[in-house]
Order: sequence, then structure tokens, then C-alpha cells
Amino acid sequence: MLQRLLDLFRPRKPFTAYEYRVTKFQLPKDGEVSYAQWQHPGEVGKAVLQENVDFFRNWIREGDFVIDIGAHEGDTTVPMALAAGASGLTLGLEPNPHVFRTLEMNASLNPDKTRIIPLHFAATATDGEFTFGSGDPSYGNGGIVGFTHNKVRNTRYTMTVQGRNLEKYLLQHHIADLPRLRLIKVDAEGYDKEIIKNMLGIVRRYRPVILTEVFGPSTDEEKRELFTVLAAEGYSMSSFIEFIGHPTDVVTLERMTGRKTFNLIAVPMPA
Repeated sequence: MLQRLLDLFRPRKPFTAYEYRVTKFQLPKDGEVSYAQWQHPGEVGKAVLQENVDFFRNWIREGDFVIDIGAHEGDTTVPMALAAGASGLTLGLEPNPHVFRTLEMNASLNPDKTRIIPLHFAATATDGEFTFGSGDPSYGNGGIVGFTHNKVRNTRYTMTVQGRNLEKYLLQHHIADLPRLRLIKVDAEGYDKEIIKNMLGIVRRYRPVILTEVFGPSTDEEKRELFTVLAAEGYSMSSFIEFIGHPTDVVTLERMTGRKTFNLIAVPMPA
């Protein structure tokens, strides 16, 4: 209630469209990589680093099928795609139309090293239109609103986006690729557990590694549910902050509390 009252009296900022700039990075192992940087002031300057590509190579091999849900401009999509290579396939999902143009450009760059398909929709329980909200009028970040903790969060600036049930979409369009499914990355502002819950059929059959965000503003109940859903499917979990190295900090149910956002890597345990 207090947040709503504050929003009523706080001046609204104008929307500004931001373009992208293509920059080249020289990676020690992967050579020259072109990358489109979105020029939003809160996002500008992201880079493709060898240590990020090597992070994903902990699990991704040449020829794998990988999915980046909440791809944004492509700052994790491109390293994932470099790990999977041009013989692999990387799907990048991003519902935000303002940053999606940059993701599309990143999908078109480096065809000799990557194969990326950008998908302009959110992963949702059902197909349809959904409200995407952000505290930023130019949509530097944000997510689907109207669920649990996010009912009144990030609703100052909103727009309508398309959502699709990703499991159904994959079964319709990528059934031949699913046996190579190796890793799913989810970063959806606290909506992560709902996305995973709506993909459990594919998770159970193909057992991909799942990299997901534990969103600080989520309730402790939601954080524990995320852990419980993955644990029930036979996954062990470790935490990490940056996309470098190899996560070794084991996470238990008791760790799934507090206001600090961190990342979780969930690896299927041997049967």
C-alpha cells in the first residue's frame, strides 16, 4: 500500500528508445567475437569474456541444445552459444520488445561460431497476452507481473507482451533437438520457479542442468518452493554470484531465505 502511494506522487520518467552498438572482443580460446551492446544507460558496457564461456563449458559441449529464458540483450546467450558451437543450438527467449532487437542482432553475429534462434515471447503457463512491468520506463529490466510477491512489484511502467507455454512449444518445434538438451538458464525476476514447474515433463525426460536465479524480493516461501521442486526431481544444488569458475557452494533448504539475490545451478544426480 505504501509503495502504491509513493508511486502516485513520484514524477513519471519519459520513455526513451535505445539502439545498440556492435563491438568486437578477442577471446584467448574462441578468437574474435562480435557482440551488440544495448545502449540503455543501466545496461551499457556488457562484454563477452572467455571466463564466461568457460563457465558454461563446465556443462555444455559442442553440439548441445541449450535454452536461455530471460535472455535480455544476449549477455548470457552468446557465451552459452559459443560453448554449444555452430553445430549446437541456442534458443534465447525475451519478451521485452525494446531489448529484443539487440538480442536479434546478437543472434545474427558470429555464424561460424554460434547458432542462436531468438524467440520474442515469455515462458508462461498458458499461451496468451501478459503484463510485463518494470521500475524503468525504457524497460532496462523487469518481468511478468501478477503472481505472488510480484503482484505490486515493478508495475509503475507496464506493457503487454506475448507468453507461450515453453514445454508445448518445444515439443511442437524442437522435438528432434530435445535429446541433445543439456542446459536451461532461467532469469525471470522471481517467476523462475513457475517456468520450471511448467516444464517438468521435459525436465524429467531429458534431465538438463538448470541454472536459475533466486530472486531476493521473493518471499522465503517462494524460495523454498523453488528448492523443493528441483530437489524432488533429483537435483543437487550449488550457488554462485558471477558466471565464472565452477560452483562448489552447496545449497540446502535452510539457505533459501533472505533478501539477497543469488544464482543456483541444479545438476541432476545419478539415478
